[in-house]
Amino acid sequence: MLPPYTADRLVTEIAGYGRTLVAFSGGVDSSVVLAAAARALGPAGVAAVTAVSAAVPAAEVAEAAEFCARLGVTHHAVETREMDVAGYRENGPRRCYFCKSTLLDTARRVAAEHGFDAVATGTNASDVAAGFRPGIRAAAERGARTPLADLGLDKAAVRALARAWDLRTAEKPAAACLSSRIAYGVAITPARLARVERAEVAARRLLAAHHVHNVRVRDLGATARLEVDAHLVDAARDDAALHAAIRAAGFDGAQVAVEPFRSGSMNEMLADPERWRRA
Repeated sequence: MLPPYTADRLVTEIAGYGRTLVAFSGGVDSSVVLAAAARALGPAGVAAVTAVSAAVPAAEVAEAAEFCARLGVTHHAVETREMDVAGYRENGPRRCYFCKSTLLDTARRVAAEHGFDAVATGTNASDVAAGFRPGIRAAAERGARTPLADLGLDKAAVRALARAWDLRTAEKPAAACLSSRIAYGVAITPARLARVERAEVAARRLLAAHHVHNVRVRDLGATARLEVDAHLVDAARDDAALHAAIRAAGFDGAQVAVEPFRSGSMNEMLADPERWRRA
């Protein structure tokens, strides 16, 4: 159960930042930070910035804009250029570092242009405990504020707070950027990102009758792996139309494996995952 003073602590924490720009993905974590900032500083004292990129589904950007409109805060949808960074395109274990660096550099520029005192992210205590989060390091190096993590709020507490505030993102599944679906060492290209997005849209549509929650299409280069909620694995394995739709999305002739959804499963493919977990 969420302690009654949690919301007050979060609002008070953010009030101390001054005018705040929130790096807003549209997920539950950054939604809670944005809602708390609006309560702490008023709609005029806060704004959101969302990346526009081949790695971010267009639907996510649209939902982020709608959420901001409901809160009455300004939304900046800004193109990020991580594809220009060789370390990102090469898709090594530090990919997220390069991606987050680009996002936060963009956010800092927007903050400076519009007179904001701080940039805040939705990093929570569960993210910190997970260990393998090179993006957290990139944000820390750029002075980003992390109110959820600083107050020890884990994912469960964040969702509880979102429910208490009746935020429409309270039950929204976690949704990492599309580049996280591509196996390390397989070059990231706009075409690969686009086929992953098309395949996931098709899979979610075809599984909607089963009330699917989590959907990931992992691009392994020559093959694809569909990850869905554990109770849907058998149905998905036997669904010829689903497999055909994934192939039609751009995985022509590829074998499609089906496995239970596991967050961070791609990290297990690293040659030494424990090394990177400690990094």
